Amino acid sequence: MKLQQPVIGRWYKDVQIDALFEVVDWDPDSLSIEIQYLDGEVAEFDLDAWREMMPKRAEAPEDWRAAFELDDEDLIDPDLPMHPEDWNSPLNSIEPDAMYGVEDY
Repeated sequence: MKLQQPVIGRWYKDVQIDALFEVVDWDPDSLSIEIQYLDGEVAEFDLDAWREMMPKRAEAPEDWRAAFELDDEDLIDPDLPMHPEDWNSPLNSIEPDAMYGVEDY
């Protein structure tokens, strides 16, 4: 069986304990691999332990965000501007007299 190399963001299955996990960090200098199981538990292995585990490549499960209590609203970037429902509203054209935190020089 061919050894699966750890790839950050890729999902694998530990066949010995029948558990899915994602590689969250791989440091080739120290040969350490950090993984996160589907239930949220984090573990760290060295390359020898990774070889002994003999992980198989797996697809990300549909509910992989469940352990972290994430939903689709968490995908919204809070740094993006929120746009009102009505683009033609007169309130959209109001500009403030001063911008706090910005000074004219």
